[in-house]
Amino acid sequence: MTVALDSNEAPAWRTRARQMLAPEFVTPAILLAPSVLLLLVVIAYPMVQGFFFSFTDGSLMKGGDVVGFENYTKLLTSPAFWHSLRFSAIFAACNIAGCYLLGLGLALLLQMDMPGRGVFRVLLLLPWIVPSLVSIVSWRWMVNDEKALFNQVITLFGGDPIYFLSNSNWAVTIVILIKIWRSFPFMMLSLLAALQSIDRSLYEAAAIDGATKWQSFWNVTLPQIKNISIVLCLLMTIWSVNDFDTPWLLAQGGPANATENLVVLAYRYTFARNDVGMGAATSFVTLFVLMALVFFLLRLQRRS
Repeated sequence: MTVALDSNEAPAWRTRARQMLAPEFVTPAILLAPSVLLLLVVIAYPMVQGFFFSFTDGSLMKGGDVVGFENYTKLLTSPAFWHSLRFSAIFAACNIAGCYLLGLGLALLLQMDMPGRGVFRVLLLLPWIVPSLVSIVSWRWMVNDEKALFNQVITLFGGDPIYFLSNSNWAVTIVILIKIWRSFPFMMLSLLAALQSIDRSLYEAAAIDGATKWQSFWNVTLPQIKNISIVLCLLMTIWSVNDFDTPWLLAQGGPANATENLVVLAYRYTFARNDVGMGAATSFVTLFVLMALVFFLLRLQRRS
């Protein structure tokens, strides 16, 4: 039994086929093919392999047997996971808030016409330019023990030395402050570019209507930089949750795992405890958490 095609359906199918084989489609596809292949080899294959490892009980030396969701069940019932998740959330929230407030304040200051503005811009970019290993090790040298630079200054003024990296509360505070110090230049530079793209006529209209500087900032500046602010907070969230350098190089996740985030926990499972399955499961739970945050922030941006 044959089915007759509609007279308009066959020509439409042929038209789409001809469009896909047209040079303006084939040429970009050929040019993009090596990049797509490279991305599949470098990103897709390791991710698929890592996802498979999260369902096994293998080690670094040999592959293990498939254990299903046992690694995820063990991870989600582990107090260490919930502690790392809580610290990751606090670490990311404090970093985003600190970087945004500091970055926006400095961006507003650098937008003003003042002498030496170019020099200040270069100097304020230094924390972002210096390699993380150099900057974090330098900070560790300044706060490590009673003979560190900060404690020498405290002692000079008659105070008692503070063991910044031996006390849990101080260690968390120092890790967050150093992360803000390393990250705010990117926020500052991006917000400065956004501020300079705002149409000056909006401020002139606000001034004609009798708006004060605070009202202009609240009703003109903030709405104009809202979308870029959401994107920056999204990027800063991803970078904060995935930050391994700051908590590890500064305090190795200590003391007493106080500064252990999800990435450090995955590192410990994989390389310290030789449990690749748990390490991979921790990494993919982190990925799922970040995907949920990205979905929420992108929906927020779409609504705005």
